[in-house]
Amino acid sequence: MKVVIAKISDIQYAEIICETIKESAKIRGTGIAERTPEYIINKIKKGDAIIAIHKNEFAGFCYIETWDNKEFVVNSGLIVHPNFRNKGLAKKIKKKILEYSKEKYPDAKIFGITTGLAVLKINYELGYQPVTFSELTSDQAFWNGCKTCGNYDVLMRTDKKMCLCTGMLYNPTHKKNGKKHPYNSKVLSRLKKIKQTLFLKKNKK
Repeated sequence: MKVVIAKISDIQYAEIICETIKESAKIRGTGIAERTPEYIINKIKKGDAIIAIHKNEFAGFCYIETWDNKEFVVNSGLIVHPNFRNKGLAKKIKKKILEYSKEKYPDAKIFGITTGLAVLKINYELGYQPVTFSELTSDQAFWNGCKTCGNYDVLMRTDKKMCLCTGMLYNPTHKKNGKKHPYNSKVLSRLKKIKQTLFLKKNKK
């Protein structure tokens, strides 16, 4: 299994990457912002993507975006193809893209938002900390990217203060963020309960 910086020849996987993201959103039912093949191709061309390939078969993907004049970097669009799930690949991709982000944007705060408890756990172990949305980028273009998510109405009703997603931040200037953390089940279980409550409220409306 190769987990590497995506190159031009990997453009061939753009369609399946988008389709995998779309299908995952349907299965999870908690919302994932969709991306177009053109968007994925642009990320690959700019050298802002990590891809996992197994014998020429697409296995996983994640990309980088920058906001607020590169003050913030987001690792987004993490996806693992169903054929390669439950094998620890997501963590390998997240670790690779975190290392790459720190190398390419050494002064940036790195963050992500997710509804997945498994991704929350991975982020926490890599040194990210759960934060409120107010600690993330204020760039409206970033939040516009959430419009294709089924939970966008929740984000708008709370004036972008909270949603089903949890924000997690890796701040290289904070000592606690640069260290690997043990899995804290109490913290993440509490986050999961909050998200479940929001999801139930949303579906009652």
